[in-house]
Amino acid sequence: MDTVRRVSQILKSHPTLEGAGVHLKRAFGFQQMPRLDPFLLLDDFHSDKPEEYLPGFPWHPHRGIETITYVLQGQVAHGDSLGNQGVITAGDVQWMTAGSGIIHQEMPRGRADGLLWGFQLWANLPARHKMMKPRYRGITDEQIPTIRLENGVVIRLICGTLEGVHGPVQDIVIDPEYLDVSLPAGVTFTHHVQAGYTVFAYVIEGQGYFDGSRERHLGIENLVIFADGDTLTISTKEEWLRFLLVSGKPLNEPVAWYGPIVMNTQAELEVAFAEYQGGDFFEA
Repeated sequence: MDTVRRVSQILKSHPTLEGAGVHLKRAFGFQQMPRLDPFLLLDDFHSDKPEEYLPGFPWHPHRGIETITYVLQGQVAHGDSLGNQGVITAGDVQWMTAGSGIIHQEMPRGRADGLLWGFQLWANLPARHKMMKPRYRGITDEQIPTIRLENGVVIRLICGTLEGVHGPVQDIVIDPEYLDVSLPAGVTFTHHVQAGYTVFAYVIEGQGYFDGSRERHLGIENLVIFADGDTLTISTKEEWLRFLLVSGKPLNEPVAWYGPIVMNTQAELEVAFAEYQGGDFFEA
């Protein structure tokens, strides 16, 4: 018998500054650790004012995590210490595994009308993979499958498997699922998830109900954290709904986190920063 996941907690994203002065909304971060294990942070950058994002994220290090950038509107120019460089455009995803260490920069640009919109998610790496070889995966809009259900639900499948279709990002140690889901008005979306995994949704357009009770509808910039179970029931009434749906296997490991580096102990953090300052942080 299916066990429907109920809403455990609702968080409203809040304004913050990052990088060289980028204005964004943080859906969750350090304060919610380890509630969303293995996920560490979700930022929503959404502005039509270039002065709020053009300062960007100049060269900075990462170790021990994966960063997943999903752009809906505008562009983000990227370069890293592995020699990768390019531009992430509307509909594209960048999945970067920092592993033992990578240095990169991300410099946003808006559309002609100034609009920039996208998300960055940080996922933790387990202790045994903290020092794995860094890797970079750039996934274009055309490489992401779109699944259309009979009731009008549309799903962009970034990571995971649905209706026999596999997302383009595979072989990730936390076994994640990452979906961009759109529901028309007046429908119900039922989705199987792995029991015991962390599951959350982040509302990006419209509003809807995130369990079977329909007691409370939620609108944009709300993060929904689900209790355990193996089924989600999400529905709409008069208005359509679009949300990001993410799940992954918890690591249940200690976290030592400072800035862009996440390890398991304070001693490992100290080593990481000493290596960065000494120029031994990564292999070119």
